[in-house]
Amino acid sequence: MGTLTYFLPQVWFGILALFLFLYVMLDGFDLGVGILSLTASSEERRGILMTSLSNVWDANETWLVLMGGGLFGAFPLAYGTILNALYIPIFIMVFGFVFRAVAFEFREQAQRKFFWNFAFGAGSFAASLGQGFALGAVLKGIEVDEAGHFIGTTWDWLSWQSVLVALTLIQGYVLIGSTYLVWKTEGELQENHYRTAKIAAWTTLIGAILITITTPVFYQSAREKLFDPPLLYIFAIIPILGVLLIALLLKSLNNQEERAPFVWTILLFLLTFFGLALVVFPYIIPTEITIYEAAADPSGLVFMIIFIGALIPVMLFYNIYQYIIFRGKVTGGHYGE
Repeated sequence: MGTLTYFLPQVWFGILALFLFLYVMLDGFDLGVGILSLTASSEERRGILMTSLSNVWDANETWLVLMGGGLFGAFPLAYGTILNALYIPIFIMVFGFVFRAVAFEFREQAQRKFFWNFAFGAGSFAASLGQGFALGAVLKGIEVDEAGHFIGTTWDWLSWQSVLVALTLIQGYVLIGSTYLVWKTEGELQENHYRTAKIAAWTTLIGAILITITTPVFYQSAREKLFDPPLLYIFAIIPILGVLLIALLLKSLNNQEERAPFVWTILLFLLTFFGLALVVFPYIIPTEITIYEAAADPSGLVFMIIFIGALIPVMLFYNIYQYIIFRGKVTGGHYGE
């Protein structure tokens, strides 16, 4: 039982990290396209953008549902503490999800689409902003008592660090949304998103550099981990690989390749995610509660692994299958037909 108590929380940390990465990757371009829809110059172009999402966006968000359910079942203490501490950012995120979902459906039938167009874009921006604030607050740390319960204030999540993380995350979503549209569109619209992808690549890089510099400066726990061998060598390699991926991304955009920019962006997200996981582990609430302290009973963790183990292949197959079926260019904006 001692081995299970030590091993199972690590397994569930990996499973939740997988869910979170799949969500950020898939719904990230979804939210990025929604934000970019605010800049569309015509109703036809906006319709093409929304058509590119019409068959995939619902499935993309299921990974966030799995993430929430898995966190509740595997680390109930962390679930309760995080929701209590991040009530407002999570409310902003959920409000954005609801607004964009309603707008997506209502725009199809509306005679005057201006309000629903704005609602879809603003909802995408709000959801991204809420996620960024939540991520920034978790990385900063949540104030808890000896029992692991939140004892901070309502606005602890709001700081210049969380604002920086939120703005960088939004730029990252715009980047992956732009590269997705480069893949899915053609002609003048594709040319436009080559340009937005280049701009977003630079702004994302600037935000990532600022986060990389300020994290060890202002957070002692991160500084101790970052400068402690052998992790020091790993963390030294990550920024180098990040700059290399940005260079390859910009080169593929300059060469007007269609699929390569999306692939390089995904690898960039994966590298960033790997770095964050190394900084956070073994804490589920940095730097107060570890995965071992917050974990549920081992028998419950084993039961959930059996259930999730059967569900993950089904969901992966469904996601891959839908992208194969709906591959190719989007040439019209009639997503309701």
